[in-house]
Amino acid sequence: MTTPRLFPGVRLHVVTGKGGTGKTTVAAALALALAAEGRRTLLMEVEGRQGISQLFDTPPLPYEERRVARGPGGGEVHALAVDPEAALLEYLELFYNLRRAGSALSRLGAIDFATTIAPGVRDVLLTGKAIESVKRTEDGRARYDAVVMDAPPTGRIARFLNVNSEVAGVARMGPIHSQANSVMAVIRSPRTAVHLVTLLEEMPVQETLDGIGELETADLPVGAILVNADRPAVLTSAQQRAALAGELDAVALAGAVQAADVVTPRRAAVAAVVDALLDEARDHAERVALAEQERARLLEVGRPVLSLPHIPTGIDLGCLYELAEDLRVQGLGAEPR
Repeated sequence: MTTPRLFPGVRLHVVTGKGGTGKTTVAAALALALAAEGRRTLLMEVEGRQGISQLFDTPPLPYEERRVARGPGGGEVHALAVDPEAALLEYLELFYNLRRAGSALSRLGAIDFATTIAPGVRDVLLTGKAIESVKRTEDGRARYDAVVMDAPPTGRIARFLNVNSEVAGVARMGPIHSQANSVMAVIRSPRTAVHLVTLLEEMPVQETLDGIGELETADLPVGAILVNADRPAVLTSAQQRAALAGELDAVALAGAVQAADVVTPRRAAVAAVVDALLDEARDHAERVALAEQERARLLEVGRPVLSLPHIPTGIDLGCLYELAEDLRVQGLGAEPR
């Protein structure tokens, strides 16, 4: 039985999350999942960290779209690092035919000055590039089937996306105001979803819940909650309860240690291993209990909660494909053709 697709009409997937939760990794895996079955995905980053190039083991990305991976079934993932200065030059050329003037302003430092005193303009340029990529067509069809944005952290995602209010005090009319309205028309539409990456720990979960509240207040479309580095329980429910209560059978555990022949069969050596295992079991049971408590808080929100496994060996391209398949199995990926 095929899992129903989540967010089937969405073209712009915005991925945010608290720092350290693996936001860029999840965004890259999502781009691969959406590039399945011959589709083409654009993966964008807007913070200048070159995290995408590191994940895909490619040279640093310039301000141009470059293919970085093949999707499952013959699709393609293209990547782009959006630079505010380059985006402003492109904007001036597209709307005013002022490429040369823009280059002169860049040499004078005027662009840095403008985006510093009016940071809302910077966000209009960054989000505007994503919207242009969503709308772009070639030969009568969309250039990209989906655009994935590796966006700023949860703490400032609502402000970043709500560019209309950001530029209200800077440009109440004119082309920048019109551009902001055009951006918001897509961001607030069913074509966009904002996915939040978290870990099953108190601080990331709380920031995720706060971020969802801010997005909803700003009337921005909340997508899925993506639990990253989810560690499976290695004890049964009964064993976890016994570990927490300090009631695991130490005698049976000692017998298992001796049978496994992992220590010299002296009583003191076996006892030391058993004590260490009991401590480890209790710590594990406590971590599982806390994780399930945080998972329950996320489920109360009523949004889809997806899980990606903990990968202890570190992330490489092969791991990204595995994570992409995990997302597809859970319904977040390319729709079957």
